[in-house]
Amino acid sequence: MDQKIINLYDEYTHKPLSRKDFLKRLTLLTGSMAASLALLPLLETGCTPARKTADDELFTEYIEYPGVQGPMRAYVARPARKRKYAAVVVIHENRGLNGHIEDVARRAAKAGYLAIAPNALAPLGGTPAVEDEARQLFTTLKQEDSQQNFERVFAYLNTREDCNGSFGCVGFCWGGAMANTLATRIPELRAAVAFYGRQPDAALVPKIKGAVQLHYASLDERINTGIAAYEAALKANNINYEQYLYEGVNHAFHNDTSTARYNEAAAKLAWERTLAFFKKHL
Repeated sequence: MDQKIINLYDEYTHKPLSRKDFLKRLTLLTGSMAASLALLPLLETGCTPARKTADDELFTEYIEYPGVQGPMRAYVARPARKRKYAAVVVIHENRGLNGHIEDVARRAAKAGYLAIAPNALAPLGGTPAVEDEARQLFTTLKQEDSQQNFERVFAYLNTREDCNGSFGCVGFCWGGAMANTLATRIPELRAAVAFYGRQPDAALVPKIKGAVQLHYASLDERINTGIAAYEAALKANNINYEQYLYEGVNHAFHNDTSTARYNEAAAKLAWERTLAFFKKHL
């Protein structure tokens, strides 16, 4: 697929660009509205069914914990055997909690963790079935409220009998930015993994107490502009970090429900590195 089309979709999903203007510009690139509509299922996440990790050996449930504006809802997955596990908070993209992120949580559970995936859109009624509606809802969220809602999940985890108090997190896109933010705000966070996430202000980096792992896509121009400053701050403050750049892949390369942007080889390698990172630090 033409990289200009993928870049346009990235602009649409992350900047104030209306669907009408997006489709108009997409039509100019493809040559016709029919061609544009045919491409949409390949671009949009969630149009391909989420890969379902086998859960016959897992315990799963939906829970609620206190949020800033009311109850926060989250999906939980862990090995079926009831004992204490290190916890991994799985943070979704700017689409809310969906089948793909629940599957990522199950992957973490299969690796031996208590995985919990909060839904940032819970205060607004949950994740809409239509992706574009979810994207629009994200524009109404207050960043500070969302940060506090994700911070509060750690207090909730401390109340669970199946949590051993060792905390990590992994986030994607919007969730990658949140993972970076939590690293600066949660001293108990031992390991934060950010997939193509916006970097925190360099002035906040000294607050990071745990280790950080960063995954970037070489074609992701928007996010990659912040790599150098973040890495310089990590080095200057002696933060334990790992950083990987995957050549020839796009933003959201880990999301296997996005046909046009998913890259199986890069996704597999990045997830292997994520689990090795958690094993080392959790």
